[in-house]
Amino acid sequence: MLLETFSPIESFRFAAKLRTSLSDRQIEVKIRDIIERLGLKACKDTRIGGKLFKGISGGERKRTSIGYELITDPNLLLCDEPTSGLDSSTALRIIQMLKKEAEN
Repeated sequence: MLLETFSPIESFRFAAKLRTSLSDRQIEVKIRDIIERLGLKACKDTRIGGKLFKGISGGERKRTSIGYELITDPNLLLCDEPTSGLDSSTALRIIQMLKKEAEN
């Protein structure tokens, strides 16, 4: 679950510290890699937002959620309706990104 007041980079850092035993340096390298792979450079420091205030877009939020899970290098990633609520262009980018991740 993403915290509305965190930015994507803060969310990834929180997940890594909570769910891995990586050093701070390793965490920062992993975060940079995930931000690059998921195309989150433009919004990496923007608050996620929610009901109380506007934040990143729906597609950026979905990619941040996926990145939150990828931080642990899972063997399997289950995505329940990763494109629901997104416009067709954003949905296509999400599916292309997931396909690319599956190939790695």
